[in-house]
Amino acid sequence: MKRTELNLAERRTIEDLLYRKVNASEIARRINRHRATVYREIKRNFFTDDELPQLNGYFGMTAQRSAAERRARRRKLVRIPALREAVIDRLQEGWSPEQIAGRLKFEGHTTTVSHETIYSYVYSPEGQSQELARYLPDRRKKRKPRYARTARGMMFPPERSIHNRPEHIKSRENFGAWEGDLMIFRREHGKTNVASLVERKTRYAVLFRNNDRSSKHFMTRLMNVMEPLPQTARQSITFDRGIEFSGWRKLKPGIGTEAWFCDQQAPWQKGSVENLNKRARRYLPRDTPISTLSDRDMKAICERLNGTPRKCLGWRTPAEAFAEELRNLG
Repeated sequence: MKRTELNLAERRTIEDLLYRKVNASEIARRINRHRATVYREIKRNFFTDDELPQLNGYFGMTAQRSAAERRARRRKLVRIPALREAVIDRLQEGWSPEQIAGRLKFEGHTTTVSHETIYSYVYSPEGQSQELARYLPDRRKKRKPRYARTARGMMFPPERSIHNRPEHIKSRENFGAWEGDLMIFRREHGKTNVASLVERKTRYAVLFRNNDRSSKHFMTRLMNVMEPLPQTARQSITFDRGIEFSGWRKLKPGIGTEAWFCDQQAPWQKGSVENLNKRARRYLPRDTPISTLSDRDMKAICERLNGTPRKCLGWRTPAEAFAEELRNLG
């Protein structure tokens, strides 16, 4: 089957066959397309007129014009230099595409752009030549269009949403609730990354290296790191919806730890670990060759982070607060 966009001749054929009451499956067979392509084309480009409903229908020329307008909108960041520069500047500041798109609308710009358009540009040849993907919170080798992506509902089911997380975790009342994330580094240094964990009540930080971003490898390393703690000191971990956390189901049977997940593109919902990442970047900038750092190096960075007094802890250090909570567990 061809994977290019429908052309005008194909759209005129669809119009003609629909007029003759031919069903979509047969139309797809005749133009050598998947039937889902034809169903989607008819639904997307069906013309409606509220004042003259008798004119409603699918028309090849109208469909072709609508498709061309959509392509032009998708190329907005190529056509408008000022908008492109504004988007790139904010990507470099660490903003997500959704944050950029939302802020442009909030600021009342005459020309705005959707977050999907930003993602499309980032992964386009133009964006790849500028290595824009390295600024994304969740970087992939490539990005599929939204309608073509595998749904993550089964991967991260609604019952595991942060909105269903117990209130005592949100309020930081109980010890043993963690947040987790991955810190990503420059592509030329390979797939090695750093996992970052922080205990919400004490702000105690744990950093460890991963050789790759696979979920299986990450979860195995995570359980090995967390297992020495008492079970009540590792009751839950909150992640974002990155694919590297898709193996979360291993945590409960493995070490008795519950997993919760932020909303899509909402990193502020795990603000403690985002703050930790910001602090850790002082010692682990993006161009750090992580594979050259030893376990002793990682431990030294953790000790430095955990040995710094924090106002939110009454000027105690995270190490002191964490040790006190462990003593209270008996």
